[in-house]
Amino acid sequence: MEHVKNVISTKKLAVIAILVAQASVLHYLESMFPSPLPIPGVKLGLANIITLVALVVFDFKTALQITVLRTILGSLLSGTLFGMGFFMSFLGAVAAAIVMAVLLHLFTGLSMVGISVAGAVAHNLGQLAMAALVLRFSGIFFYLPVMLLFSVPTGIITGIMINELVKYIKATNRFNNLLDDM
Repeated sequence: MEHVKNVISTKKLAVIAILVAQASVLHYLESMFPSPLPIPGVKLGLANIITLVALVVFDFKTALQITVLRTILGSLLSGTLFGMGFFMSFLGAVAAAIVMAVLLHLFTGLSMVGISVAGAVAHNLGQLAMAALVLRFSGIFFYLPVMLLFSVPTGIITGIMINELVKYIKATNRFNNLLDDM
């Protein structure tokens, strides 16, 4: 029986590793492309797609592990590990994961788009909280309306992507069969 338990754990670990790799690559790719707007911090937040998918497929603990690992690996790949951008990204990603998990489990009627938008807003709040903490300047929160102007539409875009991805995951027997024994 112990052998079966280890095989199941190996399957779960393999899926988690794939999600961490995907999220890390998305994190890295987003850091490589300059923002089309002259406004600092505007990004699509593509790696949050993987976080929300992990929340749907697994649980909060697993999704948080994926979020933490992708933030570290993505920052390592982009050369920003332990810089100010890393800490802002880290707190933003963790805040987004927490908010999305709470909304997903407490408000079951809320759409993936709504949860994604809330995650984008939480990500912005986490980033600004870290900046305010490091800079010791709470006035940085005056930048929040500018960030929200872009995070709400990008949250909608990523939410639509998540909707399609979750539909695919639920419709595909290969993925369901892989997760059955976990």
